[in-house]
Amino acid sequence: MKRYRIIVVDDSAFMRKLFSDIIESDPAFTVIAVGKNGREAVELHRDLKPDAITIDLEMPEMNGIEALKHIMAEASTPVIMLSGISEEHTRETIAALALGAFDFIRKPSGPGADIRKTAEELMLRLKAAAAIRRQAAPEAKERPEASRPAAKTKGAARAAPVPKQPKEPKQPKELKQPKRPEQPPAKRESAAPSPSPASESPRIPDSGIRPEAVRPAPPAPAKPVAAETAGAFRHIIAIGTSTGGPRALHRLLSELPGDLPAPLLIVQHMPPKFTYSLAQRLNSHSALTVKEAEDGEPVRPGFAYIAPGGRHMELAASGRQYVIRLTDGPQRNGHRPSVDVLFESLVPFTELARHAVILTGMGSDGAKGMRALADHGAVTTIAEAEETCVVFGMPRSAIEEGAASIVLPLHDIPARLTEAVRR
Repeated sequence: MKRYRIIVVDDSAFMRKLFSDIIESDPAFTVIAVGKNGREAVELHRDLKPDAITIDLEMPEMNGIEALKHIMAEASTPVIMLSGISEEHTRETIAALALGAFDFIRKPSGPGADIRKTAEELMLRLKAAAAIRRQAAPEAKERPEASRPAAKTKGAARAAPVPKQPKEPKQPKELKQPKRPEQPPAKRESAAPSPSPASESPRIPDSGIRPEAVRPAPPAPAKPVAAETAGAFRHIIAIGTSTGGPRALHRLLSELPGDLPAPLLIVQHMPPKFTYSLAQRLNSHSALTVKEAEDGEPVRPGFAYIAPGGRHMELAASGRQYVIRLTDGPQRNGHRPSVDVLFESLVPFTELARHAVILTGMGSDGAKGMRALADHGAVTTIAEAEETCVVFGMPRSAIEEGAASIVLPLHDIPARLTEAVRR
C-alpha cells in the first residue's frame, strides 16, 4: 500500500522537526514537505495534494485560520490544527473546527510523557484523516518525485502567489432490573446502505455545511425559556460525539427551537478549556442557551449543557430537582468525559422520557450506555447515518451493539428530536 503523504506546517523549526519525526516513525506515513507559514501551507497543498496536512494556528504572513480557509475552498483535504491552550488559542481552534478542520491536537508544553501523549494523539487522528482522503478521492497514480517542484520537498516553498490577507418532575425511581430484551435491527430512515461490518470507516460528510459558506455569526436571537417551568420537564436528551462533533453539534443545535421542552446533556470528546469556547460558539448560533456545565446546577428545558473537558458529566437528583454532577473518575473507553458515563447515569430515571443520540466520532464510546438506556425503556435511540459522519466509528458501534433503534442522516435528526419531545 502507498504510504500516506503528509505536509507539516509550523513557524517553529523545532516543532517542524518534532512532528516530522513523529509522523515518519510510522512506516505507513511519509512527510513530503514542510512549511513555515500559512502562505506556504496553501502553496504546498496546491502543488503536492497531500493525504493530510498539519497546520499551526499562529504563524507569520498568514495564520492557520486563513490558510485553512484557502485549503477548504480548494479541496476537502483533512487538516489537523496544532493548538496551544491559551483562551485565544481555544477560541481559534473551535473556529477552525467550524470552518472544516478535521480535528486538532494540543502542542506539547514539555518533554517526556507530554510529547509521547501528543505523538499518540497525532497519529490516531492522522490515520483517520489520511484514510478519508484515500477513500474520498483516490489518486490513480502517485506523481513521480521528478515531476514535483524541487523546492517543495521538506523546505520552504514558493509557488503561485497567494493573496495576503408542564409537569412537576417526580423523584427518581429505584432502578429496576428488567430482563434484557432482544433489540430489533436499527431502523434506517435514510437512503444510505447499511453499514458494513468492516473496521471503522471515516468519510467526508455531506451534511449540507460547506466551509466556504461559513459566515460570521449573526446577533443571537432572544432565547425564550421553554414553556415548562424551570426544572419541570418530562423529556431529556443526551448526545455523545467525538471527531467531527463541533460541526455536527452546530448543525443540530442551530436547528432546534429555543422553546424545546427538554434539557440537552452533551458529551464532546475534548480536553479542558476547549469545551468552554465550544459552548460559547454554539450558543451564538442556537436559539437554545448553550453553556459549559457546572457541578450541581439544576438542568432546565431549553438549555444545552456541554460536559467540561477532563470531567465526567452525570444526571443526578437533588430534592425535587434534577442536577448535573461532575466527577473526576477514571477514563472510560480512553475518555473523560465519556458518553457511556453520561448515558448510564440516565438509566435509573425511568420517570423521564429519555432520548439518546450518538453522532460522528472515532471509537465505540456510548454504545454500551445507549444499549443500557434502550434496555431500560429509552423512548428514542438514534445513531447518525454513515453518509453524514466524518468518522463512522461511534455510530457504527451503537448500531452493532443493537442500541440504536433509528439511523438518520444529521440533517434529519433535529426535526426527529423536536417531534419526539413534543409528544
